[in-house]
Amino acid sequence: MKIPLHYQLSEYDCGPTTLLNAVSYLFAREEIPPEIIRNVMLYSLNCYSREGAGRAGTSRMAMMFLANWLDGFGRATDLPLATQYLAGEAVYIGQQSQLNDVLHRGGVAVVRLIYDVEHYVLLTGDRDGYIYMFDPWYLPEDSNEFAGQDITITLAHPQQYNRIVPYACFNQLSHETNYSLGPIAEREAVLLFNTRTQLSAQDTIEYFI
Repeated sequence: MKIPLHYQLSEYDCGPTTLLNAVSYLFAREEIPPEIIRNVMLYSLNCYSREGAGRAGTSRMAMMFLANWLDGFGRATDLPLATQYLAGEAVYIGQQSQLNDVLHRGGVAVVRLIYDVEHYVLLTGDRDGYIYMFDPWYLPEDSNEFAGQDITITLAHPQQYNRIVPYACFNQLSHETNYSLGPIAEREAVLLFNTRTQLSAQDTIEYFI
């Protein structure tokens, strides 16, 4: 059974929440081993601030480690999970982007971007110049958070997405633009596939023509 994606419980746990949402999006509840939940929570929220442990969220190093661990777990077990970690110039939205490619082939992408502060969200779809994503920061549909911006809040698809965001937002370098991927040197993403349902490049070749 597929279940609704989750919202973060605090101001800090967007990283582990989004990574677990990626697994939940790709697999039914009964397929997900408890080791994944345990290790994601164990190795995330590793950044310290003056207020204490975890209050600066999850580091890039932790996200890279978890991406590699998940890929190894998929290879070593019966769970058909494959992941790939991207950083820097490889992280952008556009026709030749690996982010768009993973969405067209049935996978998802966990990306670090800017939403007031550095923040993790899950990209789940790509259509007509818009990215469909699940932001673990809860907002009601009648929120005016994005007034005057071409960003839609929706709660009608809890297993798939709650924001619809134009390409142009992501490719910004500024820390002031909502959902900007930010400076190129700071960008990162984790691509995840269910290899049992993953589409091949041949299946999606018309996208690149």
